[in-house]
Amino acid sequence: MKKFLFFISLFLSISLFAQQYNSVRELPDYAVLKTKMKLDDAVTKADTPPEFPGGTENFKKEFADKMDVIDVKSRKIDTRVYFIVEKTGYVRYVTALGNDPKHSHAAEVAVRRLFVKWKPAMVNGQPVRYLYTFPLTLKKYN
Repeated sequence: MKKFLFFISLFLSISLFAQQYNSVRELPDYAVLKTKMKLDDAVTKADTPPEFPGGTENFKKEFADKMDVIDVKSRKIDTRVYFIVEKTGYVRYVTALGNDPKHSHAAEVAVRRLFVKWKPAMVNGQPVRYLYTFPLTLKKYN
């Protein structure tokens, strides 16, 4: 039952591309990210964003399947997950930042477990390095 509630909460609270930024430097976590990632030529906007095989819904499902259920004390957890989809379509530099270190680590591990090739982001018909960002908010209901 605990796992079921977690997954329902996950599906209801993951929202991809909740806020678009014109550049990497506009990200609220930029100061931390630049110490953890190579952001030099990464973009946050593209003519065609990167695509997980099977689309966004499949990404949500696969992410939820790969995410470990952890026991946390807080009633609400906010995490923001970042990673680079390279020009080749592979994911690198996975970083999750949030108010619960265990949950952030679990989110990072879940993305790393999704070792699949994405369709890369395109700008002017050319593949680009894309900083993929999504917020993950979980709430306990009990």
